[in-house]
Amino acid sequence: MTKENTYRRDKRSPTPKSEAVSRVMSANKSKNTKPEILFRKALWKAGFRGYRLHQKKLPGRPDIAFTTKKVAIFVNGCFWHRCPHCKLKLPKSNTQFWEEKFTKNIRRDQAKQAELAKHDWKVLVVWECELKKNMEAQVEKVKKLLGDIKKYEVEQEEFLKAAEEEELYGNE
Repeated sequence: MTKENTYRRDKRSPTPKSEAVSRVMSANKSKNTKPEILFRKALWKAGFRGYRLHQKKLPGRPDIAFTTKKVAIFVNGCFWHRCPHCKLKLPKSNTQFWEEKFTKNIRRDQAKQAELAKHDWKVLVVWECELKKNMEAQVEKVKKLLGDIKKYEVEQEEFLKAAEEEELYGNE
């Protein structure tokens, strides 16, 4: 296989007319995207610790989950999840495919968020464009959801201390 054919296609999408377009589209990631990494760095800088990434056991696999507080955060790209602020146009080729795909993405996002809410999780959707405009405002939203950050840090320390004691003394 030559170097230019090393990209992967998902076989569900229509074959693009241009190999370059196919290569670019197949390079899009679902996890650890640039907006997601930047947001996690901002949360870390603000003192947030103890979150989990892409929890498989949670509906929709939130990008960031504070499991002890039951807070799920999705960092959504404006194009793929159809940001209500940006109002992006559909791609010009294969418009029917893209319209169906985006509709399914939106419905799936709503269903997963509703499922989390049904299990008493608070859900925050952070849009890529919001992160670009004002990262600090998005971090503030997380602070409000989690409540007092110092209290959260104490809970985490108590949890870790309890886990260490259980390891030392065994499960009695």
